[in-house]
Amino acid sequence: MSPQWTLFSARGSGAVAVEAALTLAGQPYRLVDAYTWDQDHPESGDQVLGANPMRQVPALVLPGGEAITESAAILVWIAERFPDARLAPAAGEPRRAQFLRWMSFVSSAIYALYWVKDDPSRLVPDPAGHEALTERTLERIAECWKIMGEQVSPGAYILGDELSVLDLYVAVVSRFRPRRARFYAEAPNLKPVMERVDADPRLAALWEERMG
Repeated sequence: MSPQWTLFSARGSGAVAVEAALTLAGQPYRLVDAYTWDQDHPESGDQVLGANPMRQVPALVLPGGEAITESAAILVWIAERFPDARLAPAAGEPRRAQFLRWMSFVSSAIYALYWVKDDPSRLVPDPAGHEALTERTLERIAECWKIMGEQVSPGAYILGDELSVLDLYVAVVSRFRPRRARFYAEAPNLKPVMERVDADPRLAALWEERMG
């Protein structure tokens, strides 16, 4: 099967969750690595500009040229586009509301903070304030993981006994600073879930190559 989509991604980025979702859905894709944070080679990150003027990954380009951006939106779209893969509760299922809640929470309350943490000068021009802003941002991320951990009652996976793109999303974003050790300290009930997702044989090679 030839690839139908082009995915702009980057090793070690949140876009790897989209790579994982496409893998589980059995969908080939053309991968374009766009390292938007590489200041020594800005042309790498510039590759994504045609699909996303925000110069961010992921960006998924459909065969007709339509682009989808925002990791949570892409993950939900993949789950809906390939229902046989069972990567999300379907509309009308009891778990659907919480699925949408936590997908949005991870995106807006946690993942969005890395735009600040990765370059404090975006909000604070004075370098003297960068360290404090970074530390406060990391503490806020940890606090949000704690809130999530206290509000969910996982089974084998976050929403119960079926893996969803929410598990993939958290498996990737929880690897970022303040890293998994802090994540597990704040949300210990999610540790067995993440260990299960990490060990999924369908994703082992992807995790090693793209998040190793």
